[in-house]
Amino acid sequence: MSDTAASMAARWGLVPLRLVVGLAFLMHGSQKLFTFGVAGTTSMMTQMGVPLPHLSAIVVTAAELLGGLALITGLFTRLAALALAVDMAVAVLLVKLPGGWYMPRGVEFELTLCAAAVTLALMGAGGISLDAARRRSGGGAGG
Repeated sequence: MSDTAASMAARWGLVPLRLVVGLAFLMHGSQKLFTFGVAGTTSMMTQMGVPLPHLSAIVVTAAELLGGLALITGLFTRLAALALAVDMAVAVLLVKLPGGWYMPRGVEFELTLCAAAVTLALMGAGGISLDAARRRSGGGAGG
């Protein structure tokens, strides 16, 4: 691979992952907030046996909504991705693990999102992101 192609791949390589994973989290957070509401999400968490269901509903909804936006824009990517990885790890361990591998009850989807979030937490947003723009302008690390 030429230096130019490698440079372009390094700049653009994480963009599709960030956009799709960010959109998945954004949509799920939006669904929790705007379709189910806090009360409905709390009820769902209660039925699944999640500890502190009301607090969990608020934290998970905020993490998915704001974290999804952060991944899409590439702003505070590492921090957002870490929060989302924890969100999915908890979902896998507390709710999905007894359901086996396959959706809708198994770990397949949540584990995939967890792995993608861990990748973004480790790698950052890449060169095409607000994190990269902040670094270039001297705004500090964060991505």
